[in-house]
Amino acid sequence: MPHRSAHRTTHKTARQPARKRPARQAAKHSPKKTARPKPHAAAKSKAGAKGGAKAAGRSSGRAAPRSHARKKLPFTPGDYVVYPTHGVGKVTSIEIQEIAGHKLKLFVISFDRDRMTLRVPVTKAVTSGLRRLSSRKRMDVAMETLRGRARVKRTMWSRRAQEYEAKINSGNPISIAEVVRDLHRNVGQPDQSFSERQIYESARDRLAYEVAAVERIDIETATLKLEQLLLKAA
Repeated sequence: MPHRSAHRTTHKTARQPARKRPARQAAKHSPKKTARPKPHAAAKSKAGAKGGAKAAGRSSGRAAPRSHARKKLPFTPGDYVVYPTHGVGKVTSIEIQEIAGHKLKLFVISFDRDRMTLRVPVTKAVTSGLRRLSSRKRMDVAMETLRGRARVKRTMWSRRAQEYEAKINSGNPISIAEVVRDLHRNVGQPDQSFSERQIYESARDRLAYEVAAVERIDIETATLKLEQLLLKAA
């Protein structure tokens, strides 16, 4: 019996060194290592500091110039212009009006023929079809169109009338000249109907007003010029 107890005692004593408690305690109490900053992070911080310094320099210095200059207006007061559905008009002024809480810059255009005044927003001038007077070269093409032969389609008058109205309202002097040429009646030809006469005179007057503005002559002289060209073509 005494021999067994001694054996157990020595066995327990041999297992005690296997426990590494002191090593764990040392690890717990050891100071933590600080991570070194990465090179690219340091570079970013320097770049940020430089950017902040530049921004501070800009704010303290002169104000930056405006990136965009004022856009030049396409028309000025006194210019003759052409609006597709009304023909030749004159820009009398440029005014600013407040509409629905927004300030709008408007071209004020006077049309002597219709005795009316039209206001067109500056931002909508191009999309509305407002344009300058045609060049002399373009008007020469329109005059040459008047000398050509009439091209009347054999369709119902209602359909032709719509086509003629569309050409007049396009504001294109060459298209308007085609209407004048096709609806003109010389001596010995059948008389025009009432609606034909109306469309003819509308096209003729529209073209005559632009001829008068381009050549700087009065409307009566311009109308007479067109009619003489039509008679020569016959």
